[in-house]
Amino acid sequence: MKRVIVLGSTGSVGTQTLDVIDRMNERASDPEEQFKVVGLGAGHWSAAMAQQARRWMPEAAAVAELTDSEPVPDGVRLIAGPSALQDMVEAVRPDILVLASPGLVGLRACLASLRQGKTVAIANKETLVSAGALVTRTAAEHGGMILPIDSEHCGVWQCLRGEDTRSVSTLILTSSGGAFRDAPLSDLEEATVEQALKHPTWSMGPKITVDSATLMNKGLEIIEASWLFGIPTERVEIVLHRQSIVHALVTFSDRSVKAQLAVPDMRLPIAAALAHPDRVDLDLPALDIAQLGSLTFEPVDMERYPAVPVARSAAAAGGLYPAVLNAANEIAVERFLRGEVRFTEIVPLVASTLDSFHESGGDVDDVFAADAWAREACGSMASFRSNRR
Repeated sequence: MKRVIVLGSTGSVGTQTLDVIDRMNERASDPEEQFKVVGLGAGHWSAAMAQQARRWMPEAAAVAELTDSEPVPDGVRLIAGPSALQDMVEAVRPDILVLASPGLVGLRACLASLRQGKTVAIANKETLVSAGALVTRTAAEHGGMILPIDSEHCGVWQCLRGEDTRSVSTLILTSSGGAFRDAPLSDLEEATVEQALKHPTWSMGPKITVDSATLMNKGLEIIEASWLFGIPTERVEIVLHRQSIVHALVTFSDRSVKAQLAVPDMRLPIAAALAHPDRVDLDLPALDIAQLGSLTFEPVDMERYPAVPVARSAAAAGGLYPAVLNAANEIAVERFLRGEVRFTEIVPLVASTLDSFHESGGDVDDVFAADAWAREACGSMASFRSNRR
């Protein structure tokens, strides 16, 4: 039986992970093939988390703060405080840690699990973008394994199974293009929050939906892919693919190309990570090739999506610059969602924050310090509106 902790259990990926575990357990013929949820983690104790705890009866539940009077089920140890997620991992020692919590709140828990030589299935981008060198080095030193849950990197991972990475020419991540892929460039300056949140394919939270509109999500994914697969960022490319059916492609030195196709359902990459190295049929939506019609691919217009070259510049600078990129982007998006800045100001704010950064370092405290600096710097930076004619 595999012991699993789910961080971010009440969020979209977390709840879908629990659904996948439910389905896998129902289909397991041998109890030893089942999964036991031994830990749940979230930002605060809530009615939703209490319901999850009653359903799964984990050994522990971890929250940063207690903000709800919902009773804790008997037999479930509640751990609270800023180090709660790490404390739970160190106490429970799961076989698999599903890292679906946003931001860097799960970084120390991730490192703790890797130091135990366990598997970490990563669903967020921030962990590897901000601390890729630290996370991958910890996994290598202690025999831990990092598996991707997001659809694009899971697609690359599946294309690379059985392949020698030395024969890889390029990794290609696909993007739907976000809410403004067809909008005239002249309209973007007046784009509203409501318009930015109308993603053409996926149903996601506000922050990642805005990232899809700027394509900063792909800039972050370029950095993440480089750490996951040991491929330089210069050899990680992006193409626009409106149908969101092909999630990734890999080109090899002999000019052949492999692609991974699936319906856009996050439970498929979650199942791939949890079941590794096996594949399981969970009765999830199947792809009907005959009904697809055409699949289209287009180059990325860098004038429309300046976030991509900004992300590449942070990757080239290395060190703590990707952590600054990630944190500054979070704050710039928050300011847009609050109506403080325009959509077209998001990327310039991030770029200006990067230009103002001149620190170095590489341990976990340095990562958090750079993250905090970037949030303060980007949050206090003046809007560019006054520079407009």
